[in-house]
Amino acid sequence: MPLIALTGGIASGKSTIAARLASHGATVIDADAIVHELQAPHRPLLAEIAEAFGSDMVVDGVLDRARLGQAVFGRPDRLAQLNAIVHPAVKRESQRRFAQARALDPNAVVVYDVPLLAEARGTGEWDLVVVADAPADVRANRLVTLRGMSREDAERRIGSQVGDDERRALADVVIDTSGSLEHTREQTDALWARLAQLA
Repeated sequence: MPLIALTGGIASGKSTIAARLASHGATVIDADAIVHELQAPHRPLLAEIAEAFGSDMVVDGVLDRARLGQAVFGRPDRLAQLNAIVHPAVKRESQRRFAQARALDPNAVVVYDVPLLAEARGTGEWDLVVVADAPADVRANRLVTLRGMSREDAERRIGSQVGDDERRALADVVIDTSGSLEHTREQTDALWARLAQLA
């Protein structure tokens, strides 16, 4: 069962690549979705975050993600503290889901959509690391136009993540997402042909 890590900076086009791979038959496991589930009301992770960052991070039993983001982005010490809480829990749950996918179909191509692979210092368990790659200014424009962020917020979010060179250094495959959607899909289709051979 090939296990593929798909990573990239914020607004780099990972979701487009993941969706295309899923359309070919890959099992996609989304690290962000796991984080949201683990931070849901009444889950232990939510209590840990509130204890570390203050009870005002939880409003009506729900994590105030915007407030938490403001508390950590641009503050490496606080971001490291949050990652030390979140990353181990996400890793445990993702490992459980990899095993579940393997049990359901030993030949499945499993794609782990994980934005913070470089930050989490992946364990090297991957058959391939795929990096969605677009220049920081392109990603900032996407955050402003598609997600309604201010330019300052967009640049701060991008600046809080590892640099593009560090992500590329992890890559077995780089997919250039700075061009057209069709170009991204063509590169992803070529990747799928390679993954089918691995499987």
